[in-house]
Amino acid sequence: MKTEALKLWFDKRLGISSAVELAEKKEIPLHRHSIWYYFGGMTLFLFVVQVVTGILLLLYYRPSAENAFESVQFIVTEVEFGWLIRSVHSWSANLMILTLFIHMFSTYFMSAFRAPREITWVTGVFLFVISICFGFSGYLLPWNELAFFATKVGTDIAGVLPFVGDFMLRFLRGGDEVTGATLTRFFGFHVAILPATTTVVLGIHLLLVQMHGISVPPGQEKESVKKMKFFPNFFLRDLIGWIVAVGILAALAAIFPWELGVKADPFASAPAGIKPEWYFLFMFQTLKYLPAKILVFEGEVIGILAFMLGGLIWLLVPFINRRTDSKKAKVVFNVFGGFVLMFIVVMTIIGFLD
Repeated sequence: MKTEALKLWFDKRLGISSAVELAEKKEIPLHRHSIWYYFGGMTLFLFVVQVVTGILLLLYYRPSAENAFESVQFIVTEVEFGWLIRSVHSWSANLMILTLFIHMFSTYFMSAFRAPREITWVTGVFLFVISICFGFSGYLLPWNELAFFATKVGTDIAGVLPFVGDFMLRFLRGGDEVTGATLTRFFGFHVAILPATTTVVLGIHLLLVQMHGISVPPGQEKESVKKMKFFPNFFLRDLIGWIVAVGILAALAAIFPWELGVKADPFASAPAGIKPEWYFLFMFQTLKYLPAKILVFEGEVIGILAFMLGGLIWLLVPFINRRTDSKKAKVVFNVFGGFVLMFIVVMTIIGFLD
């Protein structure tokens, strides 16, 4: 009786039974493309891993040019399992961007952005951009040589933008050069501004997914598509994926622990062959191939503006492709999406091997 009374007490205040009822009612479509549905949950799981490991690292990290490198060195050498936590944090960040990348493109090719899910797509693209910003801001925090010069190159690229370039450069760096002020600013972005923004956007995204349900590919909408219960059927399958992800993360962290490198020296010359993280490689490599001048404009400026325009088109895809029931429109947008995907993959591979 006491147990039942306690459950009733919590249920009245937290609405547990309503949440359980909602989960039991929710259904997931079953078809040959259902495998792609799991990448959304996988991305969310890896984000939770990021939050937990990030909080643990935050207990020892000191965000200053004088102490940042030494604090990370202390974490990986002195703190019990500190090296493992840091490696899991770094590897899960990369895997999260990879699963988010897969989730976004699978959503695109299944036309899951069509009405009434346009805002769901927009919030998803925003989450992808925020994740990239997480990676860029977090990369500098160990204050090692590679991160320092990669950040310098990345902020230099932002600085060539017409009209707003100087402002963006100083805004990102907190001054004219990459200094301790840049580190402090990136730390603020990484642990305060970006997490707060993510919480809001992710909350809206998940709410919209609950409201509109899981999309069915256009070609199968008129067919009798089988469905499975979200809880426990789909949830248990999701859980298996999370367990596999934990195993992969543990293996990567143990076999390939994330290296710290050497402390950044602002007065040293940049090491040869410096490259950004893999998810920036396709842009970095493309800018390298552009000539110094295209007509009367700087090639780098044209390249950056082209990427910005491409990102805007990608964001507005649901509002551009209104005819998802048209075979011609579907072919055109699939070709466009396939070109974008192949371009990113090929340029990333070339950048990695270059």
